[in-house]
Amino acid sequence: MISNSNSKPQNRQDFFNKVAPTWDKICYTPQLDNFLSELVPKFNITAGQSVLDVGTGTGVLIPFLLQAVGVKGHVTAVDFAEKMVEICKVKYAQHQNLVVTVRQVENLQLPEASFDVVVCFGLFPHLENKELALTQLNRVLRVGGKLVIAHALSSQEIKSHHQHVAGIIAHDVLPCEFEMQCLLKKAGFTNIEIVDKTGCYFCLSIKA
Repeated sequence: MISNSNSKPQNRQDFFNKVAPTWDKICYTPQLDNFLSELVPKFNITAGQSVLDVGTGTGVLIPFLLQAVGVKGHVTAVDFAEKMVEICKVKYAQHQNLVVTVRQVENLQLPEASFDVVVCFGLFPHLENKELALTQLNRVLRVGGKLVIAHALSSQEIKSHHQHVAGIIAHDVLPCEFEMQCLLKKAGFTNIEIVDKTGCYFCLSIKA
């Protein structure tokens, strides 16, 4: 989990750039590895698909996504924190079917209707403009494509954790279920399923 710090980053990008060098050591535990091993199959990604991993950080999801898409599929991973992206690129430089780049989710600058699945793991509370971000994620998905919003904590656990960390992310929370449904529908998503329980948040929706 993210730990507290005496310094005060000016914005979220500064915060995540600062924690990037120790991110894997702090956050990537055997427990998280086991969690992702069980979670990613629920995305129902099939071989050959094109997947976008938004808020990839240092790329904890990437091995699981690459395994799911196979050699004929492709993964694009983006994050707004340059230091996170630098580490991620080094870790996975050997993979030819992976592109890692710096992007703001609210301004992705990626081609329209170019992905079968978009995955947003551990990111959504930190988005400053969630409505605009969802519009962008809808835009880059193909019709019938899936958006997955997931966390290794429940919404209440996320709220408590971020309050403990304090600083710039102290008030970063997931919308309540009703608000999330409204945001997704407004952005053009349908067939919305939300599971919010201890140790897991999982939201799946489809581009109409």
